[in-house]
Amino acid sequence: MTSDDDSDALPDETVDGFSVERLSDYLDSGRTPRDPGIEGSAACRLYLHSLAQVHELSRASLEDEAAREPDRDGAWIGGLLESIKKEVVGGRRIPIGHPDADVDLGITEAAARGLVRRTGDAQSGVVLGATTFVGDVTAPGEPITVEVTAAARYGEDLARLSDELRARIVETLARHTELNVVAVDVTIDDVYLPRREAP
Repeated sequence: MTSDDDSDALPDETVDGFSVERLSDYLDSGRTPRDPGIEGSAACRLYLHSLAQVHELSRASLEDEAAREPDRDGAWIGGLLESIKKEVVGGRRIPIGHPDADVDLGITEAAARGLVRRTGDAQSGVVLGATTFVGDVTAPGEPITVEVTAAARYGEDLARLSDELRARIVETLARHTELNVVAVDVTIDDVYLPRREAP
C-alpha cells in the first residue's frame, strides 16, 4: 500500500507548474484572454472547474454572511477563500472498490473535501472553513479522522450544531466514498451575528 506522505499529493501552491494565485485570477477574469498554457493542461482545467464549483457552492453562504454582518472582518473572509482555494488541489487519490479486479476506481482528496463543503453549505447556521483528512486515505480500510473548522451563527446551540454537522459529514462520506471514518472533529472557531430584522 502507498504510505501517507507528501509523494501522494500535489504541491500546495502549484498545479502543473502554474501558481494557485494565477489560476484563481485567471478564473476571476472569466478565463480571458485565453491562456493556451493553462487551457492545454488537463490538471489546470480540472482545478479551474473544481474552483468554480466550490465558489458557486460557497457564494450563497458568503453573500448571506455579508448581508447579516456587513462589517465582517476581511481577514475572516480572506481566510475562508484561502481554504477554498487549497481544497481544490487534487491531493491524494482515494480508492473505490469494484468487483472487477481490472477496474481501477478512485476519487481525489479534493473531490472528497468538496463533498464535505457541500454538506456544510446545506446546513443552516454554519459556514464551513477548512477540511483535513488525517490518516492514509490511499489505503482501503485505514482509520480516517476528518477535521473541520466552522463559523456558527450567534445564539445557536453549538453542541447541537456540531453534532448535526458531524452526522451529516459521516453520512455523506459513507454514501459517496469507502473511507473508514472513525471520527469527525468539529472546531467552531468563529461566531457571526444573525441578520437584524428591519423595524
